[in-house]
Amino acid sequence: MRSPQIILCLAFIGSLGATAALAGECNLADAGLEEAIIQKPELRGPAGRHMVRDLRHLRDSAFILWSYGRYDDCARVMGNIRELVSEPSMASMGTNDEDEADQQFAAREPMVQRGATVGHRDDVGATPLVAITDLTPGLMANEFIGSEVRSSDDKIIGEVRNVVFETKDHDAYAVIASGGFFIPGTDSIIAPIHLLRVSQERDVFFLPMPEADVKAIPLMPDQDYTWLSNAEWRSRNDALFVGPWPK
Repeated sequence: MRSPQIILCLAFIGSLGATAALAGECNLADAGLEEAIIQKPELRGPAGRHMVRDLRHLRDSAFILWSYGRYDDCARVMGNIRELVSEPSMASMGTNDEDEADQQFAAREPMVQRGATVGHRDDVGATPLVAITDLTPGLMANEFIGSEVRSSDDKIIGEVRNVVFETKDHDAYAVIASGGFFIPGTDSIIAPIHLLRVSQERDVFFLPMPEADVKAIPLMPDQDYTWLSNAEWRSRNDALFVGPWPK
């Protein structure tokens, strides 16, 4: 007859084996996503970019679940990915209810109240801000997108939603989603990146104007960027950000 200690030991070893088996069931490579992107015409070219992005976001979600030991949930997400890429046309799936889509999208936005969070620029020993153009090493996209943005008087404005890269016609811009006193998910502040400053920890970015002046900046639709090709608009918009930097 086996002793209780041996039974417990066997049970523990069995649980480790079960956990390893579950982990193995959620192998990100099994979905064959990258292979499907290459082979499926619908997922190639500009028209399929949003679907490819969505599928890769799902894969990232599966990885997050796997990393927290949620192997069953990870496997379910991977199963959804496999089903989506096997559909004859992903573009025809889902709902066309724009109002419902707007409500769902708005839930993703940062919910901040104007000036609700106290900043640290007045703290004793606060380090000086740094111009983005002076950063060494240079700024990476994952340090910028999603970061908090404040006014020169240290009031919270919102977060960096996106980046418009520099071209021969215009400088690079930060698309700043503003919550609290602007409608989130619809329009944004478009700020020239080279005029922004950042904390030395690279966790908070600053506009070169007080909160009161931020209200005067015309908001632009961030679903498309056709207005960016208007040189007159760029000149007016960029001039709004030229002013004294915060100390």
